[in-house]
Amino acid sequence: MCGDKELTLSNEGPLIGIVIPAYNEERRLPDTLSQVAGYLGKQQYSWSIIVVDDGSTDHTAEVVEAFVRQHPNVRLVRNPHCGKAYAVRTGMLASEAKYVFLCDADLPMPISELEKLLPPLQEGYRVAIGSREVAGASRLDEPWHRHLMGRIFNLLVQLVAVGGFQDTQCGFKGFHRDAAQDLFRRLKLYASPDNIVKGPMVTGFDVEVLFLAKKMGYSTAEVPVLWHYVPGSKVSPLKDSVRMLMDVLRVRYNDLRGRYD
Repeated sequence: MCGDKELTLSNEGPLIGIVIPAYNEERRLPDTLSQVAGYLGKQQYSWSIIVVDDGSTDHTAEVVEAFVRQHPNVRLVRNPHCGKAYAVRTGMLASEAKYVFLCDADLPMPISELEKLLPPLQEGYRVAIGSREVAGASRLDEPWHRHLMGRIFNLLVQLVAVGGFQDTQCGFKGFHRDAAQDLFRRLKLYASPDNIVKGPMVTGFDVEVLFLAKKMGYSTAEVPVLWHYVPGSKVSPLKDSVRMLMDVLRVRYNDLRGRYD
């Protein structure tokens, strides 16, 4: 079942928390965890990493457990297979860090890009999102058709659900803890045990998060980042495009029905 886990939030926690959702990532996770933990270990602030295993059918959980034994700041959360959106939600609600960041398992953005997202949060923004489209951003090695798909989707997002953001889908986002606790508890898409999930699914949950952030009045900074296209993407162009479009429409429908009030 994909229902809520019982989560507690302490008053004291690390400054920085990284949430990494993972589904069948036994090959890429060791390098990603080494890079993230290696970078954070050189900083002066306290930190933690939560890897949420989305019911992987390979040895993802065992790979993380081996890393945890050597790194006490790293934690594994085992989820049933409920999809990336639910895995992100689980990790965000479980984190006790003051500033919580979402990071993809394939690490398309160097973890050092954290240095760009952290200052806006420290300066008072409640949400900071990485962007591959605003001035100063760089996209490297991306196939042209992937970029075109992204721009078409963003246009639809701005027309139907939430305007003002050039890139809602970049997998690097940061939240002040109180905003994360509020926003991720409000999510409606992919937060129910009734959802049917099979394999990796690219969804529009990012749109729902940012729609809610704007609706709830949370100040949001869109920050240019360096992004590398990583071969071996799990995106299914046709199926995922249709699903994401339906998700955008569902967000607007939910709002019209008052489900976010």
